[in-house]
Amino acid sequence: MREPAHVPVLAQEAVAALAIRPEGVYVDATFGRGGHSRLILAQLGARGRLVALDRDPDAIDVGRTLKDARLTLVQSTFSRLGAVLDELGVVQANGILLDIGVSSPQLDDATRGFSFRFDAPLDMRMDPGSGLSAADWLATADEKEISEVIRTYGEERFAKSIARAIVAVRQKEAVRSTGQLANLIAATVKRREPGQHPATRSFQAIRIYLNRELEELSNVLPQCVDRLHPGGRLAVISFHSLEDRIVKRFMRDESEGEQAPRRLPIPAAMLKPGRLRRVGRAQRASDAEVAANPRARSAVLRVAERVGATS
Repeated sequence: MREPAHVPVLAQEAVAALAIRPEGVYVDATFGRGGHSRLILAQLGARGRLVALDRDPDAIDVGRTLKDARLTLVQSTFSRLGAVLDELGVVQANGILLDIGVSSPQLDDATRGFSFRFDAPLDMRMDPGSGLSAADWLATADEKEISEVIRTYGEERFAKSIARAIVAVRQKEAVRSTGQLANLIAATVKRREPGQHPATRSFQAIRIYLNRELEELSNVLPQCVDRLHPGGRLAVISFHSLEDRIVKRFMRDESEGEQAPRRLPIPAAMLKPGRLRRVGRAQRASDAEVAANPRARSAVLRVAERVGATS
């Protein structure tokens, strides 16, 4: 099967934000199809190094075609960033890039079961060899759990009705395909958002939940700061409001440092200083990029720089 084309979003902006040093060590924690990694490698010198991670075995297969001695490719969730770097003997990095969420090839490959544009087995796992598929989870989760997942991760106001419909249908037949689930949701949601399929929010919610995407992000961000050289940059591209909220708050808290409790006279010298300095404002894709790649519409790039001495 031909590998679906992948257009990395905010690619030039994200790599520029890393302020690449030719002899530096960099981490692309979400390799995808290597768009950002290729741009980083193009700016590295012979002594530079790039470590790239991805949990998706298809991404790793693509990465192996990149014959470059400066690149080390590892199949792993990015929440294991610190452990992976330890295994490779990398103490600190000059820059770390995170491109959060599902990639275009994952959405465009019908066999992966991420999209309702194709009628295919309902899977949605970024690593098909790990964890429950969407079909298996929907077959066992109770109505309350399904409702909470769809409401929390999809911000879907009809979550209760959708969960009720799923449980009712599965008593007669298992929900095993993307088309079956999409049609069920479409028949349940009466008021639709203009230009959006009624199943969009539910599919997104189930995918985020099954892959523990928000937990992964929350776990990796502190590791990134721990592993950055002073002056090293962290660049994060998110595509969902819940992801961006986590990144925004983390960078804000790490830039402000430890705060004294109200009305408690603790000297500033006793409080831990901030470890990050936010660099510029959040960046979004240009009108031209959105026109060429509609999936760039929701992308947000945030950048921060490590300050002070590392522990």
